[in-house]
Amino acid sequence: MSLPSIALPGQLLGPTTNFLPGPGTHIHDSQVYASVAGTVVSKPTPNAKSPPLLCISRQPRASSPGILGPSSGSGSSILPEVSSTVLARVTRLGPRFASLEILVVDDNVCNHSFPAQIRREDIRATEKDKVKVEECFRIGDVVRAEVISLGDQSNYYLSTAKNELGVVLAWGEEGRLLQLISWKEVRDPVTGRKETRKVAKPFT
Repeated sequence: MSLPSIALPGQLLGPTTNFLPGPGTHIHDSQVYASVAGTVVSKPTPNAKSPPLLCISRQPRASSPGILGPSSGSGSSILPEVSSTVLARVTRLGPRFASLEILVVDDNVCNHSFPAQIRREDIRATEKDKVKVEECFRIGDVVRAEVISLGDQSNYYLSTAKNELGVVLAWGEEGRLLQLISWKEVRDPVTGRKETRKVAKPFT
C-alpha cells in the first residue's frame, strides 16, 4: 500500500516490516498507525538495512492530492469557508444532526479543530425524510464533507449530499478499520459483519 500524504488519528500507515514508528505514530498488531492528524513524512534511517522511519508532522502545508481528492490549490487559509472540502470526525449523534470536529480544510491540517454539524436534511440529496442519522454515521467516523454555512462562527454547517462526500474512515466495535463496500455499507474485514453508513465514493 502507498503512504497517504495526510493521516488522521487511527489511520493505518503500513506494517512494521516496512516502516519504523516515529513521532506521531504507534504500533498495534504489528501495524503502524497515526496517533495524530498531520502530514506523513518518511525518513531514511542511518542503518541501510532498517526500514524508513514514519513521522507525522503537524505543520500545515500547501495542498496536495490525498484522501480529500484533487488538490484545491489554495493552501493559504486554514479557516473553513463556504464550499471548502473538509475532513471531520464525528463526536456526537442526535436524532436530527451529527456533531463533528473539523480536522482538515482543503488538504491543510488544522492547528486546532473546529466544531461543526451535519443536519439530517443535509446528509443525502434524495429521500431526505427517510434519513436516520445513526444509520449514516457513528462516533469516531471520519467524514469528507462540504461547508455549506459558516453558522455563527462557532459551529459550521456541513453537507454530505454529494456522491463523493460521506464516510471515508470507519472503525468497528472491536477497533478494526472497516472496509467501504458500497454507498451505504461498510464491512469488518475479519468477521464479515456489515454496518450501515453514508459512504463517500470511491468505495475502495
